[in-house]
Amino acid sequence: MKAAEFRDMSLDQLDDQLIKLKKEQFNLRFQAASGQLENTSRVREIRRAIARVMTIARQKRAGSAQRA
Repeated sequence: MKAAEFRDMSLDQLDDQLIKLKKEQFNLRFQAASGQLENTSRVREIRRAIARVMTIARQKRAGSAQRA
């Protein structure tokens, strides 16, 4: 997903997306360890998507804290 798509999500949706991405990352690591991973570039994509979600969630939380 693109960063713009993540920015349109609410904090709850971002948290749900983060959980989903971390589960996928775990499954990919498991496949890599057992030698069943076919698309190795997916590991990198997921890691970057997790970073994007965490960054945007942090920005949104900081923005809402400044308004309060």
